[in-house]
Amino acid sequence: MSATNTTNKTQLGSMARQGRNSLNAGGAAKAGSASGKAGSKDGMKLRLSKENRVNWPLTALTAVLSLTVLVPLYFAFVSSLKDNASIGGLELPSIWNWSNYAQAWDLVNYPRAVWNTLIITVAATVLTLLTNTFVAYAVARNMDRPFFKFMYYFFVAAMFVPFTVIMLPLAHEMGWLGLDNQVGLILLYIVLGLGTNLFIGIGFIRSIPVSLEEAARIDGASTWRVFWTIIFPLMGPINATIAVMTVLWVWNDFMLPLIILTDQSAATLQLSQYVFSSQFTTNYPVAFASYLMAMAPVLVVYILAQRWVVSGVMRGAVK
Repeated sequence: MSATNTTNKTQLGSMARQGRNSLNAGGAAKAGSASGKAGSKDGMKLRLSKENRVNWPLTALTAVLSLTVLVPLYFAFVSSLKDNASIGGLELPSIWNWSNYAQAWDLVNYPRAVWNTLIITVAATVLTLLTNTFVAYAVARNMDRPFFKFMYYFFVAAMFVPFTVIMLPLAHEMGWLGLDNQVGLILLYIVLGLGTNLFIGIGFIRSIPVSLEEAARIDGASTWRVFWTIIFPLMGPINATIAVMTVLWVWNDFMLPLIILTDQSAATLQLSQYVFSSQFTTNYPVAFASYLMAMAPVLVVYILAQRWVVSGVMRGAVK
């Protein structure tokens, strides 16, 4: 009997020790888990604080650089409300001459000039998207061939040729071909923008898996159908970028319409600004009012679409 009692006491003691050990282990595990969670929270807070920290040197540089745009805009707006006698300086006018805008509207024939510019801008943008993206696709999928590689570097190198070098030959050639009109101007915008659009589009197209096209070809799709049903929709961000950049370029361009268009009734909005300058004087207040009116539509477009421009350029740079 005594031996049995001794054995039971021994078993109970060992069970009690195991229970205490398990409790200690559980407590240590909970403590370790709690400390781990606390450490992860501290690390997350540290990362968030670093991400939310203001980069003051970069912010100051951005503010200074923004003044190079904001100050001229402010000067143009203030000057557009003055008269010729008080033009100059950054002070607000004593009398706000809003009639300068009405006078600019009439002198430029604003509705007709906007309509001419809108026709050229829309046509050049749509045709650029339909042609340049297809050329970019053809070059991107054949970069291993010498001809396509040469074409890529040729058009990209053309980006660095100053426009003044080819300005007079272009004007002579377009006049000889009878394309010194809106049609010729639209064709020039399509061709001259090809280098930049290729550079942006090819980088994005090469990031699209070829397996998508191979699967479509197995189902019997032609190259034409593969491009329009698979590649072109996937190029949405790049197409938006190309479209916005083309609109900004065509709308604000002055030099190409100046050397190409010979019909004054087809003058664009930027070309119509010539009406304020004469041999001896310039009506600066009305001219500034007209400049701001010409800039307003495209400025609104850029403000609404700037995120697509930035994201598209960054995506096109990835190869």
